[in-house]
Amino acid sequence: MTGKLYGVGLGPGDPELVTVKAARLIREADVVAFHSARHGRSVAKTIAEPYFREGQIVEQLVYPVTTEDTDDYQGEIDAFYEQAAARLAAHLDAGRDVVVLAAGDPFFYGSYMHMHKRLADRYEWEVVPGVTSVSGASAVLGTPLVERDEVLTILPGTLPPAELASRLADTDSAAILKLGRTFGNVRQALEEAGRLDGAWYVERATTGRQKLAPLADVDPATVPYFSIAVLPSQSKPAKPRGEVVVVGLGPGSRNWLTPEARQELDAADELVGYSTYLDRVPERPGQKRHATHNQVESERAAFALDLARRGARVAVVSSGDPGVFAMATAVLEVAAEAADVPVRIIPGVTAANAVAAKAGAPLGHDYAVISLSDRLKPWDVIASRLEATAKADLVIAIYNPASKARTHQVADMRDLLLQHRKPETPVVVGRDVGGPEEEIRVLTLGALDPATIDMRCLLIIGSSQTTVTPQGVVFTPRRYPTT
Repeated sequence: MTGKLYGVGLGPGDPELVTVKAARLIREADVVAFHSARHGRSVAKTIAEPYFREGQIVEQLVYPVTTEDTDDYQGEIDAFYEQAAARLAAHLDAGRDVVVLAAGDPFFYGSYMHMHKRLADRYEWEVVPGVTSVSGASAVLGTPLVERDEVLTILPGTLPPAELASRLADTDSAAILKLGRTFGNVRQALEEAGRLDGAWYVERATTGRQKLAPLADVDPATVPYFSIAVLPSQSKPAKPRGEVVVVGLGPGSRNWLTPEARQELDAADELVGYSTYLDRVPERPGQKRHATHNQVESERAAFALDLARRGARVAVVSSGDPGVFAMATAVLEVAAEAADVPVRIIPGVTAANAVAAKAGAPLGHDYAVISLSDRLKPWDVIASRLEATAKADLVIAIYNPASKARTHQVADMRDLLLQHRKPETPVVVGRDVGGPEEEIRVLTLGALDPATIDMRCLLIIGSSQTTVTPQGVVFTPRRYPTT
C-alpha cells in the first residue's frame, strides 16, 4: 500500500497560527519535506519545527538556481521539480505518508502546488489550507482589506509596472506579493495609479521580525522577498458618511421580497420603521432596530438621516413599494432640507399589484391610484379626484380606505362613484394580501358594505369594461371600444 501525500499550509509565520490539523499531520508524518534556497534556510521549516518529532525523515528540497543565475530558469526549475517529485514518490511507494510544508496556504503561490501537479494523479492526497500572508498582513495592520461589495485584487510584484498600475487604478483594495527585487516597480506602479499614499508595507507579518511602515517611506534596498504591499479598504473615509436606503418589503409575504431588497436589508447597520413592518424583517446579529408607531413619518425620516450622518448604513423599511403612499417621499422631503445624506429607493411589490394578481388582471388597462386618507390632504381634494377618475372611466385602486378614526370615507366614495358607475361595476376587496389572514372578495359597487372595510384592505373599483368570468376571475381588457 502506498503512502498518502499531504500539502500542509502553515500560515504567515507565527507557529501559533498553524491549524490544529496541520500540527497533527506534521507530528504524525513519516516524512516531512520542505523547500529552501541554496543557503539552506526555510521559512516553512522554521514555522513547523515545534511540531516535528524524533525519528522522522526530513527531505530538504533545495532550489538549484534563481532567476539571476541562468538564461533558462524555467527549464532548470522544471527539471528540479521533477527530481523533487521523484524523491517524494519513492517514499510514497514505500508506504510512507509525506507532508510537504508550505508557508501560508499550499495553493496560494506555494511551492507545494508543483509537487501536487506531479503526484496527485498517482497517490492519495489531501491539502490542508493555511492562513495566507494577505490575511496576516491585514491582521497586523488592524485594517480591513474589503467589506460589503468591494473588490480585492491579488497581484504578483513580477508584473510589468504599467500592468500593475492599470490593475491598481481599477480596484478597491489590493495586495501585492513577491516583493524583494520587484519593490521599485511596485512602488512606481502605485504612484502612477495614484494609490501610493494609501499603501502599506508589511514585512514578515506575525513574526518577531515583523515590520510595518507606509510604503512610500520604505528603502527599496532593505526589502526581502517575504514582504507584502497592502492597499487597504477605502470604504471608511476619515469622516464617516453613511446613507439611507428606503426598502420596499412588498405587501406581506416574504416570497414577494425582491433579492435586491433582501440584500440591502442584510447590508444595513441600522433598521428604522413602523414596528409592524420591522417585525417582518428577520433579525441579524449586530444590526440595530428602531421601531416607531405609524404616524410619525417625518420624525422617522429625520432620525434615519441623523444615523446616516454619523456614518451608519440605514435601511428604512416600508410596506409594499416605498414610493406609493409610503416612506420614500417622507425621507426625500426631509433629506432635501440639508441635501447632505445620499438616499436610495429600493422598489417593492405594491399592494395594488398584489391584490390585482390574486383576482386576475383588473389593472390590465389604464388605472388610477387614490388614497382615501384625509390626514395629509382635505377630503374635498379626494372627492374631486374620485369624481374626475370616475368620469374618465379609469379602474381605481383605493389605498387607506378606512381606519378606527376614519369611518365615513368608504361610504362617501361609494355614493360618489355610483353617480358615474353602474351598481353592477365589479369591485375587488383584498384584505391582508400576502399575510396569514389573506382574503379576496369579488362583489359589486352597489353591494359594497363600508362596515366590512378596514385599514388592512385595498379596493379595486372596475371600469365600464372590467369583466368577471363565471369562475370569478376579474380582468380589464387591454382594448377600449371606439365610439
